[in-house]
Amino acid sequence: MATQQYKAWSVVIMSTLAFTVCFMIWMMFAVIGIPIKATLGLNETQFGILIATPVLTGSLIRVPLGMWTDKFGGRIVFLILMLSTVFPIWMISQATQFWHFLVTGLFVGVAGGSFTVGIAYCARWFPKERQGLAMGIFGAGNTGAAVTKLLAPIIVVGYGWTMVPQVYAVLMLVTAIVFWFFTFSEPGHKVGKSVTVREQLAAFKDPKVWRYSQYYSIVFGGYVALALWMTKYYVSEYGFDLKTAAFLAAAFSIPGGVLRAVGGYFSDKLGAHTMTWWVLWVSLVCLFFLSYPQSDITIQTLNGAKTFHMGLTPTVFTIILFTLGVVFAVGKASVFKYISDDYPDNIGVVSGVVGLAGGLGGFLMPIMFGALVDLTGIRSSAFMLMFGVVWVSLMWMYFTEVRPVHADLHEKSLTTNL
Repeated sequence: MATQQYKAWSVVIMSTLAFTVCFMIWMMFAVIGIPIKATLGLNETQFGILIATPVLTGSLIRVPLGMWTDKFGGRIVFLILMLSTVFPIWMISQATQFWHFLVTGLFVGVAGGSFTVGIAYCARWFPKERQGLAMGIFGAGNTGAAVTKLLAPIIVVGYGWTMVPQVYAVLMLVTAIVFWFFTFSEPGHKVGKSVTVREQLAAFKDPKVWRYSQYYSIVFGGYVALALWMTKYYVSEYGFDLKTAAFLAAAFSIPGGVLRAVGGYFSDKLGAHTMTWWVLWVSLVCLFFLSYPQSDITIQTLNGAKTFHMGLTPTVFTIILFTLGVVFAVGKASVFKYISDDYPDNIGVVSGVVGLAGGLGGFLMPIMFGALVDLTGIRSSAFMLMFGVVWVSLMWMYFTEVRPVHADLHEKSLTTNL
């Protein structure tokens, strides 16, 4: 008979594998969307809508999935979720018109809801002091975005883009079967039958949940948005071919997934607030440099006009993007450490609400990226938008977390002196 520790780690490993495959599929349009855009003659805004459509359903379904996970257990919910996407994934290969891709993309997007199921399913197998690490390991499944960037271009070049959804449909089916045979259920992990839907949805009234949602909208929503957008950005901004562009874009996606476990470990050790505070500051600095567009500045000198070019080379751009991927990975883990600390008995629903906010950020940002490019003609406007979102998050954290702590310390100091 399997020990509790064996069950716990088997659940984490298999859930992480399943989430990786789900994330590969969720990010599929980041690669196949480029040849589809060329075939259908889409503009930048339409391309943004195309790649973001799966993110919409993957976000909206997170709250009910979190509630069902709390009620029925993560194992059965995860299995049903994966099986429900197999047919829609295959049907993408049969689509020929823009609306075909949007409709099938909505159904395929359900795969993105797997995060809420898995995070609650895995966390409950571990004590509080190790939940950050467990959730961080599971969250490393975000590397599915990088796997798609490395694998899908090879399939596209060799067999055409229609082969990608066909391969992914078979992969999802096999993963669902393997997941079922190597995971376990624990009745004690479910909430009591007396807990009502109204009680579960009370999380929407908690201001802390909305603050965590704002943080997650940038560290996860921004990650999803850039994971979808960067391959196209490298092609348009620097003129790389699809395979090279996808490979370079993986420099952001890989650390954004793999290092989430590291973020979970340090969040356990140093606390969610400390890690998130520094994540937001480093993100702000990275986005400041990424926002600067390619520019030619002409200066009148004693010897006449001189023109200087300012802009990031592909190498410098990739290094900064890699750094941003690292801090986003840590931030995704630290935000969920907040949740496991504050809501140990309601992880599924709260993670669903926060995940919904993060997913909606990942849905809206690519569309806004495309609209900004169409309106301004400046490709780096995507980073300008994200810079503003990070600034809002920092201000919110300062006035709700940092300033009250300093005020309390000051008051205690005055009391002691008196």
